[in-house]
Amino acid sequence: MSSERVLFVASEVHPLVKTGGLADVAGALPVALKALRCDVRVMMPAYEAALERLEQVTEIASLDLGGGLPPVRLLESQLPGTSVTVWLVDSPPHFRRAGGPYGPDGNGDWPDNAERFAVFSRAAVAVARGAAGLSWQPTVVHCNDWQSGLVPALLSLEAQRPATVFTIHNLSYQGLFPWETFRALALPDELWSMHGLEFFGQLSFIKGGLAYADMLSTVSPQYAREITRPEFGYGLEHLLEHRSDRLVGILNGADYRQWNPARDPYLPRRYNAYSLPDKRINKTTLQTAMGLRADPAVPLLGMIGRLVEQKGFDLLLDALPELLAAEDLQLVVLGSGSPHLEERLRQTAAAWPGRVAAHLGYSEELAHRIEGAADMFVMPSRFEPCGLNQIYSLRYGTVPVVHRTGGLANTVIDASPDAIKAGIATGFVFDEPTAPALAGAIHRALACYRQPRLWKSIQFRGMQQDFSWRRSAQQYIDLYRQAMRLAA
Repeated sequence: MSSERVLFVASEVHPLVKTGGLADVAGALPVALKALRCDVRVMMPAYEAALERLEQVTEIASLDLGGGLPPVRLLESQLPGTSVTVWLVDSPPHFRRAGGPYGPDGNGDWPDNAERFAVFSRAAVAVARGAAGLSWQPTVVHCNDWQSGLVPALLSLEAQRPATVFTIHNLSYQGLFPWETFRALALPDELWSMHGLEFFGQLSFIKGGLAYADMLSTVSPQYAREITRPEFGYGLEHLLEHRSDRLVGILNGADYRQWNPARDPYLPRRYNAYSLPDKRINKTTLQTAMGLRADPAVPLLGMIGRLVEQKGFDLLLDALPELLAAEDLQLVVLGSGSPHLEERLRQTAAAWPGRVAAHLGYSEELAHRIEGAADMFVMPSRFEPCGLNQIYSLRYGTVPVVHRTGGLANTVIDASPDAIKAGIATGFVFDEPTAPALAGAIHRALACYRQPRLWKSIQFRGMQQDFSWRRSAQQYIDLYRQAMRLAA
């Protein structure tokens, strides 16, 4: 039984607000922690979209933030479909606005993001210090990504404070603002140094977590190693190497309540590892819906995600002409992102009607239907801290084709001759982030696809993998205890 009281601070939480993997983690990890008897409360901004999705919301406190900021309200509800308490920081000028949590659309930023997430962080600090007048106070504050990076920094100035843990979901997003913003936010002077929040003359929110948290984590063991090197460290590799004794990689889990083909409400036909032929019905249904030729024999590749270079989407577009000319295959894409890549995708779909289909935007239903219909899932990310779609794909018998990086390297076993012989292969992995390397992996996958018994064995092995949150949640509890010992 766990005795920790954890304040889990995140800027997005599924199913209330989601732009990426952080929301999936924030919506699932606290549930798994509570199942292990951990007393956990989730804290997030009171976005308009989040409030619209909650049935019952109660005001429980007024928080004095300091720093010249007006008080904010703390609202309480429950994470939908769970017994986990969620607290929402209600500051209407900052969070109740149309658009996304970080900007008016999926690509831009709100000009006042520094102030918005300083308000959010100061609210978390007030609760952590026991200054909210509540009957509950955390022993651990678990912060996530730059939006809550100021929390460990501000708490480090307190004589009596809870332990702090900071999780890096994607180091490339750092929350960088001009030095003048540091002054405008009335942050304590002692936090401004090269060892603190200063980063090449700018204010870095993420450094607040990296430099001051008692323990650091990131979302896969491989990514924990990668971010201490210049290629993936974004100028912070020396700090992370210096604190490597406090940095651990804990693989994200999959929420199998939401991602399970045996009970997925979005699928026309549900199936499991022992009824794989039923997957074909999902395939032909999706082919028809997306304007592709309805043929269960044609290999269908799927890709879901942000259409940006980090995800390697340009590599797929570069590889497609040769693949489509040489192989009888189809591709369906769901996502949005760079206008340039969106336009390239439109042009590719127009050039290959009936073989390439795209939906620009995001649809939770279509994401599930692609996982349940595709034969292969393509993830050619240049870097991928953890990745969740390859884990979902394994459970859906949708064989992943991935670049050997971050969490992709930790979760997919390449179908090399030795791995096939040993019966442990779960996907196809390539080593260099180039279009030819990606094309080579897809050709290897297609060659195996044409061997039904071999293909089914790879699918079956992938569907048996267990990346549930329970194991990861126990690792986080161990991390909390380590942080508490260091903070004592």
